[in-house]
Amino acid sequence: MRSPSYSVPRTRALRSLTVLALAAGALAAVPPAQADTAAPGPAAKPYMGWSSWSMQSSKYPGLNPDGDYSYLTEANVLKQADALAAKLKKYGYEYVNIDAGWWRDKNWTPHFDRYARQQADPARFPRGMKAVADHIHAKGLKAGIYLPVGLEKEAYDKGAAPIWNAPGCTTADIVHADLRTTNGWDSAYKLDFTKPCAQKYIDSQARMFADWGYDFLKLDGVGPGSGKSGENYDNVADVAAWQRAIAATGRPIHLELSWSLDYGHVADWKKYSQGWRIDTDVECYCNTLVSWENSVDDRFDDAPAWARHAGPGGWTDLDSLDVGNGAMDGLTKAERQTYATLWAIAKSPLYTGDDLTRLDSYGLSLLTNTEVIAVDQSDAPPAVPVTPSDPQQVWAARNPDGTLTVALFNLADAPAAVTADFSALGFTGKAAVRDLWNHENLGTHRDRITQALPAHGSRLFKVTPRGQALTRSGVEAEDPANTLAGNASVAGCSACSGGKKVGNLYQGGRLTFHDVVVPKAGTYQIRVSYISGDARSALVSANGNGATRHKFPSTGDWGTVTTVHVPVNLKAGANTLTFDSGSGYAPDIDRIDVPKSS
Repeated sequence: MRSPSYSVPRTRALRSLTVLALAAGALAAVPPAQADTAAPGPAAKPYMGWSSWSMQSSKYPGLNPDGDYSYLTEANVLKQADALAAKLKKYGYEYVNIDAGWWRDKNWTPHFDRYARQQADPARFPRGMKAVADHIHAKGLKAGIYLPVGLEKEAYDKGAAPIWNAPGCTTADIVHADLRTTNGWDSAYKLDFTKPCAQKYIDSQARMFADWGYDFLKLDGVGPGSGKSGENYDNVADVAAWQRAIAATGRPIHLELSWSLDYGHVADWKKYSQGWRIDTDVECYCNTLVSWENSVDDRFDDAPAWARHAGPGGWTDLDSLDVGNGAMDGLTKAERQTYATLWAIAKSPLYTGDDLTRLDSYGLSLLTNTEVIAVDQSDAPPAVPVTPSDPQQVWAARNPDGTLTVALFNLADAPAAVTADFSALGFTGKAAVRDLWNHENLGTHRDRITQALPAHGSRLFKVTPRGQALTRSGVEAEDPANTLAGNASVAGCSACSGGKKVGNLYQGGRLTFHDVVVPKAGTYQIRVSYISGDARSALVSANGNGATRHKFPSTGDWGTVTTVHVPVNLKAGANTLTFDSGSGYAPDIDRIDVPKSS
């Protein structure tokens, strides 16, 4: 979220790294939990619910009649809780999350108790936050609350405010002496955890929330991330302190971190929390809740590299899913379905920011589709892009029962056909196909699924292979038979299949594979294993013919190998295959794997 006093310029430069998470060996049976994932607890599955921020932040007529962010009131929260219980609870939606501003009045003036802890604004929440949680719990739901990271400046009180249950500790004893600031808005003083009193302060806040009965805490403005980097904005110690404090309360409070978190600290986010926001706010801060171009479409680039880190105990958070209110959402029907499809296959938490009291029939059908919800809540790993280089993309995940979840996306601004080639999914021949959005069996398909999609449209399928596993022949990039040109060179690579890679593919650097042999002419889905710490492109050509530029999303860092598929027209027999950086920078190449048949 961004509040009026926490303003930062909203630019796409603040997006997290454009990253991809498909490990070498596309669609291998990646376990849903990684070895260093936090132990399952409140987040055994991605959480589902509602959040207040989308309506608070919108300028849609009537939502905030008393000024910006005025929507947040006790009456409105309870109205949404009642609607959630009546319409969505039976589908798994259970959290009612109160976002920024609950302790601030309509002029954004804050309220604190004598111990520097946030307290409900009496105009917004006249009965206090415990009464709100009690009402939510009475509906069989869970209650969520929000804080920015650090000690808010207004709570410092010249360093004289005592810390609850910490004799001798004051606010002067929990921050750095130079009052350095922290969080994404510099709205707080950075806590100094070399001082024992700092942990005591976090303990006091956690105890307060537990006593009020809250089940969820969104900790916002966390760095590295939230548009900031450097020592002042490193809040890993804060997150660890919150984990300790929550554990000490004995109440299972889900800890969610926000926003645009730094990928380089993914191990910390996994260790200390149950969820991590990887991107900027999905809200457009305009006359609707969201817009396609604002940042819904950004998630297709930003989500993939985080996928391999998500699993029971901790999930990648793509932000609010605002697909239920029609015109107020600011999206076409096709965009609403695509939005929901990506959230489900990425196994993001499914929490909507819509007005649940006025869901339209189409929006309700999107939010309550049991087969799509099952994809999000299943034991399968998150889906990742299989063919991501064009606006027409295919994403897939292998399910524990051997089936595949396959999504087709047309991210272009005009209608286009999208094809999922079975060879890129790891098998050949026939497959049974089920349309999950429409609850319809589509019969048996051979070799591929092709769909005509509208602009920004999608389809979501369950694919049951009936054919054979695909066989491939692999060629290492460092093979002595290959040709290097320009700056291209062989380098060591501990993550690579042969212990080496070809790098320095920039400004004319080229790698040419020789004797790429196939039995017959045709279009082949070539699996490319590569490393790239940022998103890069390469010109790919066969036999000296015209080259096609393909995008290789970032693998998140320079130590992770990932795969994508690129279509290449090959002749029967031996071929050459060239990766050319052109005038820019291409990824480092580990190897290619060529299907034995097209």
